Amino acid sequence: MAEQTKSSRVNGKDSIAVNARFHVHRKAGMQRYAHEVSSRLSEHLREIRPSYALKGPAGHLWEQVCLPASVGSSLLWSPNNTGPVFVRHQVCTIHDIIPIDRPEWFSRSFVSWYKYLLPALAKSAQHLIAISEFTRSRIINAFGVAPEKVSVVLNGIGPEFWPRPASEVERVRKTLGISPAPYLLYVGSVEPRKNLVRLLDAWERIHKSCPDTQLLITGLSTRGSRVFSDVNISRIPERVFFTGYVSDEDLPALYSGAVAFVYPSLYEGFGLPPAEAMACGTPVITSNGTSLPEVVGDAAVLVDPENVTSIADAILRVVNNESLRSEMSRRGIKRAQRFTWDNAAAQTWEILSREALVA
Repeated sequence: MAEQTKSSRVNGKDSIAVNARFHVHRKAGMQRYAHEVSSRLSEHLREIRPSYALKGPAGHLWEQVCLPASVGSSLLWSPNNTGPVFVRHQVCTIHDIIPIDRPEWFSRSFVSWYKYLLPALAKSAQHLIAISEFTRSRIINAFGVAPEKVSVVLNGIGPEFWPRPASEVERVRKTLGISPAPYLLYVGSVEPRKNLVRLLDAWERIHKSCPDTQLLITGLSTRGSRVFSDVNISRIPERVFFTGYVSDEDLPALYSGAVAFVYPSLYEGFGLPPAEAMACGTPVITSNGTSLPEVVGDAAVLVDPENVTSIADAILRVVNNESLRSEMSRRGIKRAQRFTWDNAAAQTWEILSREALVA
């Protein structure tokens, strides 16, 4: 199978190759990370990707069998939780170990594969990059790797995420068919760990206490997925609107127009949506566990994601307190400034160029 490549060298040594299988997937969290960082390092990297789209088992087979043959003596950077197990001259970015920690959220075949792959990569790869301190601690504790083998490089936020004017918010409302009423916003895939069932239960309890407000659910459903378990939503409360997928061009305005962003996820390796919402000046309500407190700091209201009352009370508190929302907006914008893709790329390059020189 032919591969598409472009070459470069590091200090006269062998080139650094990037496992560019991510190009065949939609730009969700992991794929966005790979696109953003690799594009900033393109002059330093030799991309290796399948000559045509390969997903699922075919993609893994290419990665384990065909990719190593194209790497040669280069250092390989695998940016998306996967990589060829028998390429030891490799830096692998691990975003999370959710299939290990919460296997019930995925299909049996997916869990079986990653229960083999993630520990094997953690042990065989020359160095690992984690996207948060939380993920780093889980890698070290779950797989028994040496702490010095795992570096943290935080995710970034694109420069397009900033508070948009009312005119742009109105344009996006009309494009998506959203009514003029104030809205709470959720952005993310509809999969078990995102905790939408409890969010909808919380909204069911309180929507009569905020009669002028609606709840927007933005993201793709994973129903019928070969990877995720189904989310069983038995009833949709009043004033809930599912927008489906929203383009990258419209997302900043959608964030900017929200009264608050609600993200009661049960598990995140980083949590890009709350960071993006903060950058747009939107007050954030999110979970008190995994990586999310690390991302939002003191700029958000934290909830127990397994407690519907905790979620409901936080929504009412934020919706009914304009001065609190103003303070959260100010803190969020300031907090979000620490997350940039330029910083992520620079730190990644420092690691890759160092590891490329290791025999």
